[in-house]
Amino acid sequence: MFDNLSERLERSFKILKGEGRITEINVAETTKDIRKALLEADVNFATAKAFTDRVKAKALGQNVLTAVRPGQMLIKITHDELAELMGGEAVELNLKGKPAIVLLSGLQGSGKTTFAGKLANYLKTKKGKKVMLVACDVYRPAAIEQLRVLGEQIGVEVYAEPEESNPVRKAQKAIDRARTYGFDVVIVDTAGRLAVDEQMMVEIENIKNAIQPSETLFVVDSMTGQDAVNTAKTFNDRIDFDGVVLTKLDGDARGGAALSIRSVVEKPIKFISTGEKMEALDVFHPTRMADRILGMGDVVSLVERAQEQYDEQEARRISKKIAHNKFDFNDFLSQLQQIKKMGSMKDLMGMIPGMDKALKGVEVSDDAFKPIEAIINSMTPEERANPALLNGSRKQRIAKGSGTTIVEVNRFLKQFEQTSKMMRQMTMRQAGKLGKFRRQ
Repeated sequence: MFDNLSERLERSFKILKGEGRITEINVAETTKDIRKALLEADVNFATAKAFTDRVKAKALGQNVLTAVRPGQMLIKITHDELAELMGGEAVELNLKGKPAIVLLSGLQGSGKTTFAGKLANYLKTKKGKKVMLVACDVYRPAAIEQLRVLGEQIGVEVYAEPEESNPVRKAQKAIDRARTYGFDVVIVDTAGRLAVDEQMMVEIENIKNAIQPSETLFVVDSMTGQDAVNTAKTFNDRIDFDGVVLTKLDGDARGGAALSIRSVVEKPIKFISTGEKMEALDVFHPTRMADRILGMGDVVSLVERAQEQYDEQEARRISKKIAHNKFDFNDFLSQLQQIKKMGSMKDLMGMIPGMDKALKGVEVSDDAFKPIEAIINSMTPEERANPALLNGSRKQRIAKGSGTTIVEVNRFLKQFEQTSKMMRQMTMRQAGKLGKFRRQ
């Protein structure tokens, strides 16, 4: 979502390229361009001005070392200020109480219900919590059904009670049940509401007063830009929420909400959500987001996602099969599924330094693996376990069954063979190094 802003900032820093020192003139010119870039990204004007004023003041106060170019120094200052603008440090959820109660609020269509499922999945899988979801959107039957489906998908209980039309009573009943059955966390999904709808705003106030949540989150669609910031301020004035959740961060938004919301409402951004997958939820780290905005990638988050999907026993099993040249299509499919669980390919690519620029204009689709999966799924169990069985007639049958062509099947088989060979070489090399280390 920050592609345009990243490009503009890169152009701004080029003003200082080749300059031998920082002066008031070249810094003023650069920060003026940075301010324009922020305004184009839909950042609040007062926020953009205050930001560039701080960058300018810090830049003019620096004694640039011989080893550091003025442009590099300004990038460092801008990076630190961006991180500070977005909150400085990651802020954890407050999960006090038994059960801890998390109340979700926000506009219609902001992605609250999907986020409720993602948060429940996050707390269950990463924090080991027993979670209950509560469907308190009594105006939209589809929301109750959506939450039910998400609950089944992630293995979390959903308290629905469609007959109860009062959201306050429903929330209270759900919490009583959660206490009785030993739930750790209750996540209350409420109806979307407009900030100008007084009746609905009173309702969310009543829910909050009745259940006394340990955490109230405002869920906002990042694609609404500056309007999201204004709405957040209105909601905060009414219900004094504890943190913000930015959804749809993988869209083509300009990034203004992420950069402005913290300074305007003085509440931390706690989570960022991308895509529809239940695993596509990240704790918001301001420093890492500043890295991504300035084109430095986010390798730390990428490694963390990989570690979450890492299965030590499975890795050992695969390594043994590779070493004995027995890596098959079942193993390949298993590795593919692990990569897919890490999130959208576009999001993952954005975490690799320089990859955004390298792939500019290239559409990175999550469907890229589908033909490969279709080819493997069209094989018999014997063929998957023994790649050597695949002859001409079998390939023809697989191509027909997977909706691909014989050319695509052959291309995949060649890629599989090259991948297997490369993995075996790496495994043997690693084993050789380990043996040498042990002998020493």
